[in-house]
Order: sequence, then C-alpha cells, then structure tokens
Amino acid sequence: MRTVTLGCKVNQYETELVRQGLSRIGFDDAEGDEQADVCIVNTCTVTSEGDSKSRQMIRRLARRNPDSRIVVMGCYATRAPEEVASLPNVVDVVTDKRELPDLMTRFGVVDVPTGLDGFSGRQRAYVKVQDGCLLRCSYCIIPMVRPELTSRPKQHIVEEVQRLVQAGHHEVVLTGIHLGHYGVDWNRDKPKEEWVRLAHLVRELAELPGNFRIRLSSIEATEVTRELIEVMTDYPERIAPHMHVCLQSGSDSVLRRMRRRWGTRMFLDRCQMLQDALDQPALTTDVIVGFPGETDEEFEQTLETCRKARFSKVHVFPYSQRRGTPAAEMEDQVDKEVQAERVQRLLALEADLRQDYFKSLHGRTVQAIVESTRGLTGIGQVEDNEWVMRGTSCRFAPVEFFASQPVQRGTLVNLKVVDATSEKLVGLPV
Repeated sequence: MRTVTLGCKVNQYETELVRQGLSRIGFDDAEGDEQADVCIVNTCTVTSEGDSKSRQMIRRLARRNPDSRIVVMGCYATRAPEEVASLPNVVDVVTDKRELPDLMTRFGVVDVPTGLDGFSGRQRAYVKVQDGCLLRCSYCIIPMVRPELTSRPKQHIVEEVQRLVQAGHHEVVLTGIHLGHYGVDWNRDKPKEEWVRLAHLVRELAELPGNFRIRLSSIEATEVTRELIEVMTDYPERIAPHMHVCLQSGSDSVLRRMRRRWGTRMFLDRCQMLQDALDQPALTTDVIVGFPGETDEEFEQTLETCRKARFSKVHVFPYSQRRGTPAAEMEDQVDKEVQAERVQRLLALEADLRQDYFKSLHGRTVQAIVESTRGLTGIGQVEDNEWVMRGTSCRFAPVEFFASQPVQRGTLVNLKVVDATSEKLVGLPV
C-alpha cells in the first residue's frame, strides 16, 4: 500500500490510523518504485491550491501504480465527492471521517484500532483529541466539511500517549480541528464546575510518567485561558513553552468581516498573559493577507499587531476564495498582485521578528528533539566533532549542534544556545 497526506496534522493522524489498521491484515508499505495494490490519499480543501494538489496527487499515483485501487478521504473528498470519484483509479470516496472504521472493515480489518501504537516516519507523534468546528468564520470552508463537534474519550487519549511514549516518541503534539473546543460537546446543560476542557486533558497527560514532552497545536485566542496557562506553568519541563495562537488579521475591521470572535486588543492581551506567565515562550500564528476589501491601512494595522505580539513565526497565506463561504461573495476582492506584494512585506517582518526572538535565546539552555543526523566526513570537521545533528527546540526553533558521535533520532537533548540567526539556533550539548 501507499499512503499520501495533504494538509493538516489531523489529516496526518487519520492517515496513520488507516495505515496501521491495514498493516494488521498484512498490507506492507510500498518502497521506492514498488507498485502498490492500494493507495490511500487524504486530501485538503482549505484553499483552492489544496484541491489542485489533491487532484494532481491522485493522477500521479494512478500513472505510477496503474493497477492500484485508490481510496480518497479528507476534506476535499467531503466537499466534492463526485469530482473526486471521476479521477483515475478511484474506487472509494470517504466523505465522512467517522466512516474510517467502516473503511477498514471493508478491507477486512477485524481489530479496528481506536488509536495509534506509533507514528511511522516521525519523531514527533500527533495525537488527535477532537474533530469538528462550530464557528462560521466567513472565509473558512472547514466547518462545512467537518461540522460535527466530537471529543475523544480522555482515557483513549491517555492510553494512546502511553503507547506512543513506549514506542520511543519523546514528543506528542495534541491536535484537532478546533483544539480549544476539546470537551465542549460534553459540557452542554452541565454546571460549569462539571465541565471538561482542554486544560483538564493536558494536566492529566502532563502527570504521566516517562521522558517526553507535550506540545499544543493551533488554538484560538479565546481559548488561551488562565486554567490552561496555569497547567503550562505547573509543568514547565513537560509542556513545551510554545503556543500557536491564530490571528488571521491584525485589523479590527477585517476581523469583523472575517466573523472572528475577538479584536486585536483581546488577542494581544492573551499573548501578554502567556509572555508574563511562561519563560520566554514562542508565539506563532497564521495570517491571511488580502482578505476582501483589505485596504493599505488595514494591512498596516496587521503589521503593527504582529510587531506588538512579537511572534517568532508567522505562517502567511494569501486569501483564497472558497465557493460556498460568505467571503467568496464579498465585493472588493483584492488583486493578486497586491496580495503577493503584501505577502512579501509580511514575510520580511516575520524574518525580523524571528531573528529577534532567536537572538533573545542566546546563552539559554533549550531542550531539543533530534530529527536528523549527518556525518561531516569529506566536508570538513568542526574541531573534533564529525557529526551534525538537527532538530526542533521546545520553543519551536530549528536547532543544530555538533558531536563526536551520532545521536539517535528522537532523542531529547539539552543544548546551550551559542549562536542564533534568523533561520536557526546553534547549540552545545549540556
């Protein structure tokens, strides 16, 4: 079999779940140019580019594996199942991720997995804790293809994290379509003292034994609660000091047109809460550039908000029209050339902010997970060190260090930062 994933961490988790289910009944991963009998494609539809890449991947797999059966799932498959079904070699289109157990059963899987035992090919393991989004941001198609809010039972998540740690994963990333809404579907009509929220789950996971760290994926500013911050401060060695808080725009008027639930003042207040409570946390975000009607002044407001938030990384996306969303019908769609120019300006600011943050870590000790090891033979030595290791620090900064012996991938190491550029930290093992 051959599996391909486009899009988010949730998609990557779900692909791995299906892969492990099929492996239980004898399916092996196709290697190199080996022909695959079955191809699983997990698609993305966040942008029109996601749709296009999904179609290209399906056609490429059909050409390279002409006798294969192609199963397509994911958000593009949910949004346009007839379009997907017309593509070459496609024999099954899964339009609802809740049907994944049924998909595996149709292949003959009897013992359908409820969670992962490991995460193939990755040092950091993703753990899906919830699905679905109830919001109706005017630009976003995802609530239309994943509308059902569903939280996984806490015990299933705890047991899965324990298995992943036992399998050698030293970092687990909690992820979901709307991570901050973990537990919300259980809390309706209950008094607040009986609610289950993300902070409760994170605390329980942080108290598990083992040598591993927890990282939270994307979260909304309104869900950066005092309770969640308290858990992070209580377990600084277990929970990475990094939070990806979704901004989308730094202009209040654009945020209103986007139907976001907060303004820039509240967003910056939550960022400041994190910076006051945690030890030099990394704050990262997403920004959409060129939303319908975005003026030069509104874009300048976004630049200023990013400066005030002091992000260490900004994922920049030009606005993409998604048919069926309110924003697609708005007047004053921004010209592509204007979008491209603004993207470059924001990326330039992002590079400056990233360098400022990385340099602020000079002299600090950071924990990093090793993700690649390479020998330096033939390209020069650094003193007595013949190996270069690269990975990701707890503060989500790429890190590089040298050693006389290779360090196993997936290992957590403590490094003193001795140099920093806009691209990476350089450290010495301590």
